[in-house]
Amino acid sequence: MLRRINEALPGLVAGIIGYGVVIQLTGVWFVSDKLGYSIGLWFGIAVAVGLAINIATVIFDSVVMGDSKQANRRIIAKSVLRYVVVVILFFILGYFQFGNLFTAFLGVLGLKISAYLQPLFGKVSDRIHGRIREDSEVESNENVTAQDQIYKGTEQIQINKEVTM
Repeated sequence: MLRRINEALPGLVAGIIGYGVVIQLTGVWFVSDKLGYSIGLWFGIAVAVGLAINIATVIFDSVVMGDSKQANRRIIAKSVLRYVVVVILFFILGYFQFGNLFTAFLGVLGLKISAYLQPLFGKVSDRIHGRIREDSEVESNENVTAQDQIYKGTEQIQINKEVTM
């Protein structure tokens, strides 16, 4: 399902979850409130996954939309809404003391960590599965972030849509 939105999105979500597992396994041994640590971390991971999916769908919709002014307004409005939702969710978590706010923040950082590591994971995955890229594609993908890959994927969908029409 995620691959329909964007080709890079499943890898990004897997990276976020993998980051959560690593942080969970390394940090839970050093805190006294293990339950609060875990709830906060996985709350943050869930928010990060939601943010990744929302970013991908907003970019996809904006590229498909075509009108650059309206698309730009939509991207800005959805970005502001995304940050407001994160602040509200963190406020609820802190107000009800349901989990650790710091580990929730660490969980949300999983989106950034996964986005930065995704090109590396893509190369490793390609080598493991025996996929070979053309030299020009390998050179152009060396410094590509997940957001760039999301944009590239929506560009390809738009091209495919135009070809079929």
